[in-house]
Amino acid sequence: MRISDQIIDPAGAQSGDQLKAVVIDGNLNVVHQSSVQFDSELPDFRTQGGVHIHTDRLTVTSPVLMWVQALDLLLDKMKRAAFDFAGVRALSGSGQQHGSVFWRTGASETLKHLDPDHNLEQLLHDSFSVSDSPVWMDSSSSKQCLDLEAAAGGAERLAEITGSRGYERFTGNQIAKLRQTRPDEFMDTERISLVSSFAASLFLGGYAAIDYSDGSGMNLLDIRTRNWSQICLEATAPHLDQLLGAALPSTSVLGSISSYFVHRFGFSESCRVVSFTGDNPASLAGMRLQPGDIAVSLGTSDTVFLWVQNPRPALEGHVFCSPVDQEAFMALLCFKNGSLTREHISNECAGGSWEVFSAMLRETPLGNDGNIGFYFDTMEITPPAVGIHRFDSEDSEVSSFSPQVEVRALVEGQFLSRRLHAERLGYSILPGTRVLATGGASSNKEILQVLSDVFNAPVYTIDLSDSACLGSAYRALHGLLAESGVSFLDVVKNAPEPQRTTTPHPSAKQVYDGMLQRFARLEERVLQKPRP
Repeated sequence: MRISDQIIDPAGAQSGDQLKAVVIDGNLNVVHQSSVQFDSELPDFRTQGGVHIHTDRLTVTSPVLMWVQALDLLLDKMKRAAFDFAGVRALSGSGQQHGSVFWRTGASETLKHLDPDHNLEQLLHDSFSVSDSPVWMDSSSSKQCLDLEAAAGGAERLAEITGSRGYERFTGNQIAKLRQTRPDEFMDTERISLVSSFAASLFLGGYAAIDYSDGSGMNLLDIRTRNWSQICLEATAPHLDQLLGAALPSTSVLGSISSYFVHRFGFSESCRVVSFTGDNPASLAGMRLQPGDIAVSLGTSDTVFLWVQNPRPALEGHVFCSPVDQEAFMALLCFKNGSLTREHISNECAGGSWEVFSAMLRETPLGNDGNIGFYFDTMEITPPAVGIHRFDSEDSEVSSFSPQVEVRALVEGQFLSRRLHAERLGYSILPGTRVLATGGASSNKEILQVLSDVFNAPVYTIDLSDSACLGSAYRALHGLLAESGVSFLDVVKNAPEPQRTTTPHPSAKQVYDGMLQRFARLEERVLQKPRP
C-alpha cells in the first residue's frame, strides 16, 4: 500500500520556495521523494524565495501559475523516474498557511474537463481572476484588520471567535482588501481557495472544501462551531459563504482523483483525495504530537506548537482546529528573538564559543539565584516589547549581569516566556507531557536541559525537515481509516520515535513554578515601559 503526498510548502510557514512530494508505504516508510525549486527551476516567474515583494515592501505575492507549473514539472519528474502512480491509494497535502487563490468565473467547468494531452499550466492559464496570490508574508491589510476587529466587537472578541485577533496575512483581511481595491477582479471571482484547498482542487478536478484546521487561519471560521462566522463574513465581503463553500473536517475524503491524472500519469481510478491542510497543522501531524505535548522549534525565530483541549484564545498567538482530532485544538506561538539573540549573547559573554556558553549553563544554578532577564534585540511578537531588561532577586532593575548570570538569564528567560504564553492559551503540563525540540539550537544539550527544567518534562529531539510532508502522508492514510473510528495516533503508532535527550532536575518544578509567577509580573513591568 502506498500513500502519496503532494505538498505546496514542505518546510512550515517560514518557507514557500518549493513543491515537494513524499510517498510512504503501509509501514510508514518513505519510499520516494521529489521536489521542484521555484526560483531555480521556474526562473521565468522571477521570484525570490518563491515570492514577489512589491515596491511598498508590505505587499507580498506568489504567481498562481508558478504553483501549477511546478506540479506539472514534479509529476513529470516522478514519471521519468518510473514511479508507480497506479500503486497510490490516497493522497493529501499541505500549503503555506494564509495564502489564497481566486478562481475566475467559469474555472469550475475547466477543472471538470481537463484534457490529459495537455499540461495543467496550459489548461488553467486563464482560470484565475488574480494572477499573483497574497501569501503569508503580506502585511498590507492593516486597515481591513481594524475594520474586522471593530465589526466583531473588538480584537479580544475576534480572537475568541476565530482563534486569533486580526492579522494582516490572514485570508479574510486579504479578501476584504481585494474587494475594496480591485473590485473588478473580485466580481470576476467564482470561488476562493486557500493554497491547500487549491492544490486539492487540482487533483480532485473540482473545487475542494477548505478544511477546518487551515480554515481557522483566516479570521473567518468560528473555531468552536467549525462554521463560518456570520459576523466576520458580513464584515469582509457580500455572499462570501458562497465563494468559500462549506468547510469540512480535516480527515474528510473529498472524492476520487480526477480522470485527468488517471489518463496522463496512470493513477488508479480508486485513488482517494483526502482534505489538504496548512503547513503548520500538517507539521503537527508529522511530529505526531499527543495530548499535553509541546513542540519547540529553536531557529532564527522560536516557534511553539501545542496540543490544546480547552483553548483560551488571546491577543497573542493563534488557536487552530486540530488537523487530526475533531475534539482538539492546536495553538501556535512565534517568538522573533530566537537563535540570533542567543548568538548575540554568546558572542558578548562567551567569546562566540558554544562550548564556553554551555559550560556557563552547567555551572550556574537552576533559577539563577533569582536573576531574571528579558532579551529583545528586535521588536518581539510575543510579547510586543523591545530592549534588554534585567532584574535581580529583589525585582530591582539592574544595568548588567556577570557573563555567567547573563547566559543563564537569557536561556531561562526565553523558556519561561515560552511556557508562560503557552499556558495563557490554555496549555497545561500533564504527567505524560513531552517537549519535542527541533531547530539548530536543539543540538545543544545544555540549552535543552534548561528547556526540560523550565517545563518539568523530558525533552526529545525530532527532525522536522519533512514534518509537513510526512504529516500530509500520514493524514492521507488516516483519511482512509478515519470513518471506521481509527484514531490518528493509532495510524502512526509504528512511525520512528523521537529520541529522549534530557530529563528535568528533581528540584525543577519547585524552582520554576514560583519563578514563572515572578516572570509574569516582571514582564508586565517591561510592557508598561515607554518604547524607545
